[in-house]
Amino acid sequence: MQRLGVKMLVSPGRTVLVLLVCCCCGGVVVGTKRNVLLIIADDAGFETEVYNNTVVRTPHLTALAQRSVIFQNAFSAVSSCSPSRSTILTGLPQHQNGMYGLHQGVHHFNSFDGVRSLPLLLKQANIRTGIIGKKHVGPGPVYPFDFAYTEENSSVLQVGRNITRIKLLVRKFLDGQKEAERGGGEALPFFLYVAFHDPHRCGHSQPQYGAFCEKFGNGESGMGRIPDWKPQYYTPDQVKVPYFVPDTPTSRADIAAQYTTVSRLDQGVGLVLQELRDAGFENETLVIYSSDNGVPFPNGRTNLYGSGVAEPMLVSSPEHRRRWGQSSRAYVSLLDITPTILDWLSVPYPSYSLSGRSPVQLTGRSLLPALSSEPSWNTAFSSQNLHEATMYYPMRSVHQGRYRLLHNLHYRMPFPIDQDLYVSPTFQDLLNRTQARRPTGWFKTLREYYYRERWELFDTLSDPREEKNLALDPAYSAILEGLREQLLKWQWLTEDPWVCEPDAVLEAKLEPQCRPLYNDL
Repeated sequence: MQRLGVKMLVSPGRTVLVLLVCCCCGGVVVGTKRNVLLIIADDAGFETEVYNNTVVRTPHLTALAQRSVIFQNAFSAVSSCSPSRSTILTGLPQHQNGMYGLHQGVHHFNSFDGVRSLPLLLKQANIRTGIIGKKHVGPGPVYPFDFAYTEENSSVLQVGRNITRIKLLVRKFLDGQKEAERGGGEALPFFLYVAFHDPHRCGHSQPQYGAFCEKFGNGESGMGRIPDWKPQYYTPDQVKVPYFVPDTPTSRADIAAQYTTVSRLDQGVGLVLQELRDAGFENETLVIYSSDNGVPFPNGRTNLYGSGVAEPMLVSSPEHRRRWGQSSRAYVSLLDITPTILDWLSVPYPSYSLSGRSPVQLTGRSLLPALSSEPSWNTAFSSQNLHEATMYYPMRSVHQGRYRLLHNLHYRMPFPIDQDLYVSPTFQDLLNRTQARRPTGWFKTLREYYYRERWELFDTLSDPREEKNLALDPAYSAILEGLREQLLKWQWLTEDPWVCEPDAVLEAKLEPQCRPLYNDL
């Protein structure tokens, strides 16, 4: 079978993909049926049996894991919803594709008009594309889908949390696929993106349904009923409190509500996969499951600490069964999803420029080799500027081996808090306890959370909670400088406009391009 040729160029700690298509027609390998189902959860973490949480019942994700490689070191490239979804669908970090903050509402951040996104490239390669659920990216011409049921034309609760509605929409998409094949025409491959809204919080937007929308569709008065959902309930004393969440009765109740929503997500995943099987596409479809960013608790989402960027990731290939059910320790990123799908469907990445200077290069890699044998990948990068429009706090990070380095560019500012987290029971309890000088049950103080050092270096092996900053320790100066150099190279490679901050101004037409400010930083 002819496959996609992949040429590797050296980049800091990773590789750059140049995708070369061989012996294909319209972007699809001749004689090979291949499709893609991408499932992205919303603010999901490791609250599943797959990742050793024995409390939450997630049999459908467990079943998918038995047909997948289970990645233990998967990371988001940004810990914010729209920016992360843009990295998933472009393979470019948020500072390169332009989606600096959230897409919805009056501020509606967008990717640059010239970005060649995954759905755009697939559409141009004559591959049928569909999206069901939370889109949260724009503009439309950059992210086109042939079949779309999202918050742009539907209720996000219905297309993102109503698992019966999601099931029926998946069936509608796959029925269209089968109808085209029965018609005697060319059977086009498909890319279906199912973006659940679970287990995102909803206390800020739909508080009547509970902190995590755990009451939505449960059959109680005024909540409606989702026919396919069998609600699973948990008590506060059952839950496993992550190290980065305050261990208090309020937080435990909050996590119990989150677990109920995770169970609905799991049942929804099961329904989607059953539709794929019933339609006869299971054995020709690459299935990828992950989430967009960390869980919505303090030190989680919007942070580039491990608790904010570590993600679940399952990759199931019907052509790579030898490693089904095995775990991989390789470092992988959500930036790898676009290169992986392009590789699977044999679609080349085009040569183009966003800046008018250097050609765009994917710094992610195809994950397909990891489905055959264990790779030695050990580096992941992340980049964040905003979440909500008022939350400007640019950060860059590199995680290589046991060490994670964070660069807090505007470190003299207090770290911002998003509206969704602010009204949550957990954060309100943390605020109240701090103001009353009562024990918070947390592993740091609010002041330590708000005010950070410019450089933070952690040994995640000996200090998995990332409590001891080694950046000022002379014993780690060589490690610090090596990681700073790698991070800077990645920023230049990805044309990061913040590459000179906070010490200098970027002047692209001058040499050197970083012009000093002499601002004592």
